[in-house]
Amino acid sequence: MRGISPGARQNGFALIAVCCLLFAVCSSSALASGVWQRQRTSSMAWLHSVFFLDQNRGWAVGSRGTLLATTDSGIHWTTLVHPTEDTIRDIYFADDQNGIIVCERNIYDLKSNAEARAYLMKTTDGGEHWKRASMRGVDPDARIMRAIFTGAGRGWAFGEAGAVFTTHDLGATWTRLQAPTKYLLLGGDFINEDNGWLVGAGATILQTSDGGESWQHARLPTTSVRFNSTSFVEKRLGWAVGSGGAIYRTLNGGRSWLPQNSGVETDLFDVKFLEAAEGWAVGAEGVVLHTMDGGAHWTRERSLTEHNLERVFFADSDHGWAVGFGGTIIALNSSKVPANAPRLKY
Repeated sequence: MRGISPGARQNGFALIAVCCLLFAVCSSSALASGVWQRQRTSSMAWLHSVFFLDQNRGWAVGSRGTLLATTDSGIHWTTLVHPTEDTIRDIYFADDQNGIIVCERNIYDLKSNAEARAYLMKTTDGGEHWKRASMRGVDPDARIMRAIFTGAGRGWAFGEAGAVFTTHDLGATWTRLQAPTKYLLLGGDFINEDNGWLVGAGATILQTSDGGESWQHARLPTTSVRFNSTSFVEKRLGWAVGSGGAIYRTLNGGRSWLPQNSGVETDLFDVKFLEAAEGWAVGAEGVVLHTMDGGAHWTRERSLTEHNLERVFFADSDHGWAVGFGGTIIALNSSKVPANAPRLKY
């Protein structure tokens, strides 16, 4: 470099080094930004729930009886024959043949006051045919929001006015349990047939150790949060999310809870922890949050949507899906991203 002073030459080398560093950072960020990707569907329905048997076979459900299915991780979604014209709130499959959906009728479609607004349907042939499940003690006006299951056919369905039902035969018949609260119940998690938690409006968090025969109310430093979902990784350790970006964690099985800083003020609708350190939460305005330290720090990830995300589901730590308004489905496939690629921060 004849005619260039040593100082200018050093500055030139420094500039090249900085440019290389910036290029490397931008390249890593570009890779990281592709972690969550939109999946194509032909539906514009408001999707309320998603469930996968494994990383390939899954279903999504929503308004006007929408039922979508995939056998290739969501690369292609097929619209199945609607089992109902009513809203489908939740879906669960025990295997590729036996499944349950939670349905809700529009109040203006009811023909009489005695007609139930909520009902469950069951399939035993992979969704080809559906029939109503038998439910004892249903309040005609009450909505049922979700159904959750453990092994051996045990499950719980819950919703308005603290209504809780249980089944021992994979959803064929349901019996009503004593209402543990008068508040709307919106989310829950059971780690086995005895130990479970339900959350809802009025900062409600309930815990049972006998399968729902009796419930204990949690102690909380607030009564203003509307909890929408909870996730436990073992009997003592769990999280709950809700309105205004609220995230709470318990270390003693749900007897007491302490808040965590989510970094957002939008409502969070669902949470899922894969193990004690790693968890995800989704919510309004396309919010997707991720933690790798048990919630001590939450990072907002790019979701490629501004629509509300109502439910998130993980088949394993590398494969997840979130669904929401306007037929929105986004998918995570971490196995396609280099392990050292940083998460994109806002």
